[in-house]
Amino acid sequence: MSTPVYRTPSRQSVTAGTPARQGKDRSPAGSPVRNSGAPALLEMQSSVGNRAATAVVQRARDTAKGKGKGKGKEPENGTASTGSKSFRDRIAAVLDKLKKNLEFIDTFVKGVHVPANAGFSQQASATANEGLKHSAAASGTAAASENLLTETAGTVLSGMEAVKAKKDATKHKTGAAFHGADKKANAKSADAVIGAAGAGNYALGIAKELTKAQKAAHAATAGEASGIGSSVVGAVKGARAATRFGLTARKYHALKELGKPDRIDEGALDRLNQARQEAEWAAAEAYVALDAHWGHEGDDRLERVSAAIDAAWAAMGDARDAGRDLRRAEDVNTMNTVHTYALGKQRNKMGKQAFTAVGESTKAAGGIVTAVAATAGGAGLASNPVGWGLAAGAAGLILGVTAYRAGRAGMKRYDGARHPERWAAGETPAEPASREDALKEALKFWKKVENGERQAMARKIYGLAAGADIKGSGDTAADMRDSARALLIALKAGPAKHRQTPDEWAASLNDPEKSAAWVKEIAEQLSSA
Repeated sequence: MSTPVYRTPSRQSVTAGTPARQGKDRSPAGSPVRNSGAPALLEMQSSVGNRAATAVVQRARDTAKGKGKGKGKEPENGTASTGSKSFRDRIAAVLDKLKKNLEFIDTFVKGVHVPANAGFSQQASATANEGLKHSAAASGTAAASENLLTETAGTVLSGMEAVKAKKDATKHKTGAAFHGADKKANAKSADAVIGAAGAGNYALGIAKELTKAQKAAHAATAGEASGIGSSVVGAVKGARAATRFGLTARKYHALKELGKPDRIDEGALDRLNQARQEAEWAAAEAYVALDAHWGHEGDDRLERVSAAIDAAWAAMGDARDAGRDLRRAEDVNTMNTVHTYALGKQRNKMGKQAFTAVGESTKAAGGIVTAVAATAGGAGLASNPVGWGLAAGAAGLILGVTAYRAGRAGMKRYDGARHPERWAAGETPAEPASREDALKEALKFWKKVENGERQAMARKIYGLAAGADIKGSGDTAADMRDSARALLIALKAGPAKHRQTPDEWAASLNDPEKSAAWVKEIAEQLSSA
């Protein structure tokens, strides 16, 4: 028998029950059967009737509501309740909140306070103003202390997260959950090492400023050490950003090589939807005619019923084909949307990494100037216009990247509160917040965007790439599913990254219990290098 005509993924699915039959007393079920083929015919009629009744219900809903725009239930986003938190988790939560609050101040200190203070130090050195020099040194000590506190909190948190991620990777061993944990473990380990080096550099910076404030004899030595430390940390961070730029560029080119399907315009979609509705209506009418023929008396009764079954069968086939055409057209547009989004994310990532690489490299150059000036007997970066200029330029670039990230995150939080239905993961989104409340939400810089555009795109990609056993993915055409899986491989979420064979990888995409891990994995790969 033919498969039922399912609705497209952008509409609510309808579960067809057994329709109430009319005129049961006139059906073969209520009278003696004079032909041995009647039970088989009755079973066929019942099957066709159920499916045709489904089409009638769907058409009625479309008539009442217009073109369906509801979303089916999406896979989970991977955020699950873990019950009571462990002691480690509570400490990590405290450190995370502390770090995010400190980073807000730290951004201002690094981007505004430090360059301005270096300018005052340079002026004090040029004019031999001891009072201004002492004040600038005290101010520099306070700034370096704040930087040290922020870097230390971040380093400890990164170390804790790296240990936890390594345990998760060891537990999962393969699959999407393993890849996400393994990648996080490597990234957080590197963050912890670089953070420790940065904390040591800020400690040297404090020593440098204190020696200047106290007019100590070893001010030049402290300045030289601080300059070397700053140059090393800046060089490492710059090299890391450059490496990430290269990795992101490779991912971008891999996505571009896949080719993006052309969108199907709304007019064509409307025509396909109209054809589907008409085919379903014709199938419903064929079912009604089939039902009527059961009550026909005469020698040609079975011939009439057989002809009606053939007509109903053909009508249901047409409805199924029309539904498949519409579904494919909508999947093509979805693929175009997610492919465009993935390319845009990689372009933005490359831009941010490029600015970070230049900024950190400039900071490294400023550190070298500090060390050279201190060796030459000067007062280091603070009294060197070239070094001051390099420091200000580096701070400006890094501040620009940080401000861009903070602005983008704030806009996403505002959009999530103001328009929760836009990227909602469930069928019943939260009530939209007022402008004032949405603005308050946007200013909560310590909160992550939990259900934004990236998570919605991850769910769409997974819906196209998932297997037939995943709800909403059973009607995806084979070539569309292959295209979506090629997109996953280009996003570095393929079998090799998951330490799986292609068959194991495909099976994991068809496992409902792994849907949440897959959505989380895709969301992370969309924004990572």
